Amino acid sequence: MIDAHSLIKKVKQIEIKARRNSDQLLSGEYHSSFKGRGMTFSEVRKYQYGDDVRAIDWNVTARLNETYVKVFEEERELTLMLMVDISGSSHFGTKDYFKRELAAEICATLAFSALANNDKVGLLLFAEELELYIPPRKGRSHLLRIIRELLEFKPKTSSTNINTALQYLLKVQKKKAIVFLLSDFYCDSYTQTLKLVARKHDLIGMRLFDPMEEKLPNLGMIQLYDSEKKSYEWVNTGRKSVRRAFEIYHQSYAETFRKHLQKNGAGQIEIDIQKPYMRSLINFFSRRK
Repeated sequence: MIDAHSLIKKVKQIEIKARRNSDQLLSGEYHSSFKGRGMTFSEVRKYQYGDDVRAIDWNVTARLNETYVKVFEEERELTLMLMVDISGSSHFGTKDYFKRELAAEICATLAFSALANNDKVGLLLFAEELELYIPPRKGRSHLLRIIRELLEFKPKTSSTNINTALQYLLKVQKKKAIVFLLSDFYCDSYTQTLKLVARKHDLIGMRLFDPMEEKLPNLGMIQLYDSEKKSYEWVNTGRKSVRRAFEIYHQSYAETFRKHLQKNGAGQIEIDIQKPYMRSLINFFSRRK
């Protein structure tokens, strides 16, 4: 548990860094990466050759005895939903960050980018069960609460169930939203619900991984701890077949992630937590222009 003083300091540090990073995202076309919910009336102007006759404002035209058309603008206010896996495996990291710490920083960056665009931001934390839901709202104080929860919230469960989280999202988020799902995706049986969410919302899956957890070094007989099952197991890393099976196991989850997000038209980002993540985010937004 982080003490109050340290938590406030950490939140402030993340806010400063997130604001700086969000400036980069905004210059990298965050604003144009996501479409608004529809068109809203802006003004009327005189008819010009080539204008759609369906846009003629007949009331103004009759009153002024001159043809005018309605001008519409895209309705820019959006909702950003951040879904974050806080299961046991989110506390893995071998360099500068645990996966959960990096997820908090990335979410803060996305949230402040949304704030700059006058968008609402909501949060959904999950492990085996739904752990916390914060409805979408605007404002700096709301975003700071989200950052605090991302850093400090203690889940009651330790394993991962993405399916449960996606089902809950479908219940509470009726209007189309931008949904970032941050997880290491060490989970089975979520693909059908993912399909439903991707059909209704603008879904982007973000897989956070540490290369050191995907390959076993040759260290002979060692004891490994499963942070989701909360159990220890002896593994003979000296055997090549064991190391290979371990690698295939992890690769299968990564391949499932790529396959099903691509199949359902969802965006996907893979973040190596040992490397700077901003380039991956900027590249993603640039591709969506």
